[in-house]
Formats: sequence, C-alpha cells, structure tokens
Amino acid sequence: MISKEKVDFNLVVGIEFMLTIEGDFIDMPIDLNTLEYLHGHNNIIPGLERELRGMVVGESKIVVVSPKDGYGDYDSEALVNIPIAEFSNTENLSIGSDLEMENIDGVVMIATVIALDNSIVKLDFNHPLAGKELQFDVKIITVRSATEKELENGEILNSND
Repeated sequence: MISKEKVDFNLVVGIEFMLTIEGDFIDMPIDLNTLEYLHGHNNIIPGLERELRGMVVGESKIVVVSPKDGYGDYDSEALVNIPIAEFSNTENLSIGSDLEMENIDGVVMIATVIALDNSIVKLDFNHPLAGKELQFDVKIITVRSATEKELENGEILNSND
C-alpha cells in the first residue's frame, strides 16, 4: 500500500534512482523496479540516506554525495603487492578481474587486480567508487512500516525469509 508517510527511521522505503559520476551513467536498479531498504539501518550509503529523510512518495530530487559520505576517499594504502606464488590458480588472473580474499580475521574482501607480472600481483582493495562524487537522481516510490522481523534483522526481508 502506498502511503504519503515521510521517509524516516525504521520505515521501509522504495526508491527509483539513476547514479551518474561526472555525467556518466553508472547504475540503476537492475530490474528497473524499485530498490527497497530499511531507513536508518545503514543499508544504503550515508549521504544518500540522510538526504532522503523527510521526502514523501512521489517526490524526486537530485542528491550529490561526497566521497566521505559515499564509498570513502581513495586510499593509496589499500594497494597491495602479493607474490604470484601465493596464488594457487594463476590462469584466471587478469588485469581488471575481481578476487575474493580473506584477511587474517576471516573477513572476506573484494580486490581488483590492477597490475600483474611474473612475480607480483598488485591488488586494489578500494571500493570501485571510492574517491568519487556521486550524483543520484532519486524518486520515492513507496514508504511502509517495517515488520518486527525486519526491524530485528536491520534490513528488509523477502517473502521467503
């Protein structure tokens, strides 16, 4: 049910958006339907979430998000050289490919191969949008109350959960 409720904490919000960086189209919801998230639970980047608070269904606006309120500043210390001998399968390594790597604490991280030679693989652990100013053309499509289970989990749940 569509409501004229304002976007606020603990409400499920459905948005349509288009993301551009320096005028280049980057992203929109894959199936051209709405993206739903639980407001106030860090399910979307902070700069966008903050700007959506108080908007109502049908309202649109352009939101510009700085790196610090998006995916963070680009960190040159997130570039790591790893000896190629540490990779069990080097056949699939290529510049631009993404690798899932586990740190010493067991946290899975994504790294992009940015350089490669016979001895070293240079990986970039920055998010691909780190250091970028993001421009969202966003429209509020739905606002509804969250279920108790969604509030407990801190995110929206699909009908199978």
